Amino acid sequence: MSGKDTSGQPDHKQADKRQMRSAARLYAVQALFQMESSGQTVQTITREFETHRFGATYDEGEFVEGDSAHFRAVVEKAVNWQGKIDQMTDRALVAAWPIDRIDPVIRALFRAAGAELVDMATPPKVTITEYVDVAKAFFPEGKEAKFVNAVLDHMAREARPEAFAS
Repeated sequence: MSGKDTSGQPDHKQADKRQMRSAARLYAVQALFQMESSGQTVQTITREFETHRFGATYDEGEFVEGDSAHFRAVVEKAVNWQGKIDQMTDRALVAAWPIDRIDPVIRALFRAAGAELVDMATPPKVTITEYVDVAKAFFPEGKEAKFVNAVLDHMAREARPEAFAS
């Protein structure tokens, strides 16, 4: 896919789909964080997000419509593969920083990204870029994005080494 329509103009449907997937990733991180802090189930969280967050308008502004199928897949796979993803994350972190000592938002982000790396067709480099952008959204002033990039690069090379072979 070139991202252009038959006239050579940018394909707005493709751009909209990418934006909706990006929003779905952000929502997935929020949902996984909320699940961990509240103990709610996957079904309860996905229903709440799809009903009340996707495309909703609040005083702070409008929430972008998310790709609900991608959102659901990321959240469900993050939960299903959490043990494996957490082990991959631990191996990518310095020994002094096990995953349970990481900021809960970053932990949720690693789990969402890990779901895409372990059990989805998203190219690893796309996964890394997208979740680094999510980190920047949550931590615009911090060094977290560089940290996320380094850890996800390590996780991606473990989960999908064939994507990095020259």
